[in-house]
Amino acid sequence: MDDLDLMIVENVGNLICPTDFKLGTHANVLIASIPEGDDKTYKYPNINRGLDALILNKTDLLPYIKFDIEYFHKEVEILNPGLGFYPLSCSIGEGLSNWIGWLKGKMKVD
Repeated sequence: MDDLDLMIVENVGNLICPTDFKLGTHANVLIASIPEGDDKTYKYPNINRGLDALILNKTDLLPYIKFDIEYFHKEVEILNPGLGFYPLSCSIGEGLSNWIGWLKGKMKVD
C-alpha cells in the first residue's frame, strides 16, 4: 500500500445508502451527471454533505437536456460552502484539467 499514489474506492448504489458507510477514504468525491437532473441535490441532500469535491459530468449534453447548473450548484454550496465543483465532459475533454489539478493536489506524489 505504501507504493500507491492513488486508490479509488467506488461506492455505488442509490443516492442514499452510500452516505451511511464510512470507508476510510482521505477525500470524498461525488460524480453527478446532467441526465440525472438538477434536482437531485434538493431531493437527496445527505449525499452532498461531507464532500471534498463534486464532479458534474456530461456537460456536453447541456444543449439537449434541461439542466440549470446555477440551481444545482446553489444547493451544493449551501451544504458545502467552498466545495470544489468541477463541471466537465469526458467525451470532449472540457473541464478535465481543473479536475486533474485538484486530484493531483490530493495525491502524495514526489
